[in-house]
Amino acid sequence: MSKVLLFMLLVLSACVSSARAQSYTSYFTGLPFDSHAQPAGGVCMMGGATEHDEAMRWFLRRAQGGDILVLRASGADGYNDYLYSELGIDVNSVETIVCHNANAANEPYIHNRIANAEGIWFAGGDQWDYVSFWRDTPIDSLVNVALAVRNVVVGGTSAGMAILGGFYFTAQNGTVTSEEALANPYNTLVTVDSTHFLEVTYLEDVVTDTHYDNPVRKGRHVAFLARVLTDYGVDPKGIACNEYTAVCINDSGLARVYGDYPNYQEAAFFIQTNCELADFQPESCTPGQPLEWNHDEAALRVCKVWGTNDGANTFDLNDWEIDHGGVWENWSVSDEVLNETAGTQVNCDSVSGVTLGTTLPQSIQVVKAYPNPFNPSTTIRFEIARGTFGRLMVYDVQGRQVAVLFDGHLNSGQHEVVWDGSPYSSGIYLIELVAGGQRSATKALLLK
Repeated sequence: MSKVLLFMLLVLSACVSSARAQSYTSYFTGLPFDSHAQPAGGVCMMGGATEHDEAMRWFLRRAQGGDILVLRASGADGYNDYLYSELGIDVNSVETIVCHNANAANEPYIHNRIANAEGIWFAGGDQWDYVSFWRDTPIDSLVNVALAVRNVVVGGTSAGMAILGGFYFTAQNGTVTSEEALANPYNTLVTVDSTHFLEVTYLEDVVTDTHYDNPVRKGRHVAFLARVLTDYGVDPKGIACNEYTAVCINDSGLARVYGDYPNYQEAAFFIQTNCELADFQPESCTPGQPLEWNHDEAALRVCKVWGTNDGANTFDLNDWEIDHGGVWENWSVSDEVLNETAGTQVNCDSVSGVTLGTTLPQSIQVVKAYPNPFNPSTTIRFEIARGTFGRLMVYDVQGRQVAVLFDGHLNSGQHEVVWDGSPYSSGIYLIELVAGGQRSATKALLLK
């Protein structure tokens, strides 16, 4: 072998090794300087197939001519030309950054690009990559700052939509079908997480799902909601899209639904517990047993909103009652089957009283428990309102008090309370806060 050939092989080998060591790849299209545009905020969610052009134009307009950042963990630059030039909306630049591993979360270049973006889009892929690469890192922190401080518009499709809810299916152990989830909502594949991740306005108590044309999706989504209600004591909501459907929510909470109805059956689904029931919790949501959530076939109230090319049909996320162009349905689960029947518009105006899972005044609300389920090596934390005066107690399933986490005044600068579960047996525990003459509660699942 000649010295020249040997040298070339060594250089090629070094380049390949360097590329493999690189934690991310960037693809840039557009102008290299920062636009300093003022975005209009909002969120755009796609069902997982080809993007709807009008919905993506909505997304780009909300960026106000600024810089668009596409974050993904697989694929390449498929969005760049589409977003920069093919939709006819002027933006300063489009950059796709593909994160190859968790090390990308510590790259200053990526931090800078997030800090200068007016629109952030999460591509499809495997949501566990996104959760494991970005959660509790500078990436999710910077995205949340961009949302809260700079009012960036954000969105995603498929896995990118799955991570936008305050509660989310992580797919840590792989995907799950409706059959599996309804047969046992605590199947190890049903990984519904509450650990702090992305903070998107109007989605704090929402679990999203996508590819809803697929019959294996609806039932599992209901199982996710049952887990949120049972494990966390939070009244959950669901937003889902058929594959070619998009939901675009402006900063006032009005959700527009884009699709090609009536040419195709393209719709979005807005799912909530039935507030007209005195008790809307599942009849049975326990490990190893089928989910039973029936309540005379009206456990859940669902507004199915057809997606049109102009996004004329809407749903109001401020009250989850007012729709334009929607059809109301009742959903329930019995004998491991999801039942869908015709319904009427939900009316929560006459509902009174406080039930586990209902929204209480912020001053006394148990906001979130995380991680949940938990084990003694991780310890569970409860976020509550700062400056709360009251008593936070832990009860076992027999109703016996086993711990008092605080009694009196929570320091004004404190908003977390920690419970060490190591002395206690595995099981479900009720965490109750009594303050201001009212009670609120959540549940914690301890695993050993």
